[in-house]
Amino acid sequence: MNSMTETDAIESLDSKLLKLGEILLAAQKISRNDLDRALEVQRSMGGRLGRLIINLGIVSEADVFAALAHQFDLPLIRSENFPKSKPETSSLNTSFLLINHLLPLGNIDQTQELPAFASPDPASSSLRNALALVFDRIPHIYFGLETEISAQLNAWYVEETGDEGMDGDGQPEAAEFIEHLRDMASEAPIIQRVNQIISNAVASQASDIHIETYEEKSVVRIRVDGELFQVDELDNKDAPAVVSRIKILSQLDIAERRMPQDGRTKLRVHGKEMDARVSTIPTMFGESVVMRLLEKNFDLLSLESLQFTAPTLKALRQVLTVPHGIFLVTGPTGSGKSTTLYASLQELEGANLKILTVEDPVEYRLQWLNQVQVQPQIGLSFAKVLRSFLRQDPDVIMIGEMRDGETAEIAVQAALTGHLVLSTLHTNSALGAVVRLINMGVEPYLITASVIGVLAQRLVRRLCGDCRQALAPEQAQAAAASLGTELGSQTLYRAVGCPACRGTGYRGRLALHELLLMSEDIKKKVLTKGASLAQDDGVYAAGNLLQDGTTKVLQGMTTAEEVLRVARQND
Repeated sequence: MNSMTETDAIESLDSKLLKLGEILLAAQKISRNDLDRALEVQRSMGGRLGRLIINLGIVSEADVFAALAHQFDLPLIRSENFPKSKPETSSLNTSFLLINHLLPLGNIDQTQELPAFASPDPASSSLRNALALVFDRIPHIYFGLETEISAQLNAWYVEETGDEGMDGDGQPEAAEFIEHLRDMASEAPIIQRVNQIISNAVASQASDIHIETYEEKSVVRIRVDGELFQVDELDNKDAPAVVSRIKILSQLDIAERRMPQDGRTKLRVHGKEMDARVSTIPTMFGESVVMRLLEKNFDLLSLESLQFTAPTLKALRQVLTVPHGIFLVTGPTGSGKSTTLYASLQELEGANLKILTVEDPVEYRLQWLNQVQVQPQIGLSFAKVLRSFLRQDPDVIMIGEMRDGETAEIAVQAALTGHLVLSTLHTNSALGAVVRLINMGVEPYLITASVIGVLAQRLVRRLCGDCRQALAPEQAQAAAASLGTELGSQTLYRAVGCPACRGTGYRGRLALHELLLMSEDIKKKVLTKGASLAQDDGVYAAGNLLQDGTTKVLQGMTTAEEVLRVARQND
């Protein structure tokens, strides 16, 4: 190829780069979803598409540069075609070669021929202008893989240090391992394996996927109805590639294996649009990955469908009609607090209200909600967002979680200045929320002035309708006695197990509730007893968790064992 033709091709590089994605699509090296995601990242971050999809690990470096070389009719020089010995390069400074990743393809001293070089960026104007100054004209510059060029330059020009390339902090062997991971994660078998894992989890109605690496093997477990089940095993040599594929989908750094990472991705499985929250942590034998699956177009449950007893539901709706104050939903992680909050928001007339939410993360999208995702890495905390909310003229504020005293104090201020505030708190009972607020530094008189109600919630497994069996009379009497009640004409059931429920005897979950209303009596006890409040001091709208669970056992929805497992009143 003459230099004029080569120059013409190179000068059109930037405009033709836009077509790179289509070339890789045609070669089946990239999926349309991966390309769309890369283009979205490019729009927000800038940079060249080729470099971006390599860094994201979507396509291997070799495939990208092969596509570029074919597109611009320039040779791609691979490591096997590099010179076997170090060329004579005294006319060029060694640091210039290293900084610009420029590999001489032959002796450039004392030769009449136009020199040739390999570079990952033949279009660089600064590189081409600098070489033109040295050689009076632009030499031949061909494509080469940056990793291969860097490795060869290091071998030629960087002094050996004895252990160079052997550690895990960016030395050549680590770089080669990361590139190997990218290649494996982009290959069909790994892509199909990850798709199969996600597909099976969605089909099983799992809420989470866990990929865990141990010394001998890696396992895949899914959480269904709150219980973990092992569903697959991975060879430890394939596990890093599977983890890397999930990281690629979630736009995480596959080269970072020593620090926890959090990401998010969108999936389409069995015709459903899914959001997946991804968390990775380093463990002794590899990375542990957890994917929380959220159905994107999921019709959020209404309050009627959340198994409230009639008195509790009536009292809760009365609480939501109060124009200002704090309403708290309490319970451990995974007890459905956010679902109840969203169902409560759906009760409000969003078209006539300004509703702001601050969450970590934003789980569901609803009309009329102005939702903010906290970002601690840039200082966007719950407290900082809440201060800004008060200048947004809101009617209703939802706080994903009260995590500290500062957030609680701002929430109290918002409630006292005429806003309805909905939030969650991690306590074991409704009355425990009052004690927790006092321990977080909120004065008791502010609690009595701002808090209007506290709902405690637990999830228990629902009996499988296909295989449940009625208990014998004496067994039913014993079960009722364990709940502190007497059995009338009701029929109690036990869990059996069948293929429909994976042999557990349970399928699906239902909620237990206790609703504490801040009556005048309760306010007096808060002011007089403070943090020494006892459970017996509570007055609930329709009984405590144990009593609510007893009602649902008598209705044949669950078992006494399930209720006793989650409804013990120890706070």
